[in-house]
Amino acid sequence: MADDLVRLLSYMLASTVVLAVVIVFVGGLRGGRAPGWPAAPGVALLISVVGILFGKYGENFDLPWWIYYTVPMLATVLIPPLAFRFNLWRAALYVLLAVATAPLIHAAFFYALGWGDFMPFLALPAL
Repeated sequence: MADDLVRLLSYMLASTVVLAVVIVFVGGLRGGRAPGWPAAPGVALLISVVGILFGKYGENFDLPWWIYYTVPMLATVLIPPLAFRFNLWRAALYVLLAVATAPLIHAAFFYALGWGDFMPFLALPAL
């Protein structure tokens, strides 16, 4: 039980930090005005907490996998570009980076701590 809580909080913290960095990075490119504190971390925290809890409890309540993975993914992909009014170029770059960071977070936890449940469908080879 305590181990599950530590994992959930660790996943939430990591995904919040990474998502906030992506939002600020994309928002500030090409002379754009980067979203600041507390906007970018606030949106990232909301998406991370709700998304991870939705995924965790969606699986526990036997929702189909395509619901408990798709809803958080759609929130991650749609909310920041709309909330920060990214133009098409920024939105496309944001989506690319946001989608690419999830497997990187999974790999970091898997190789550093042996936790493979951030993206359990993504099997990684042991080193």
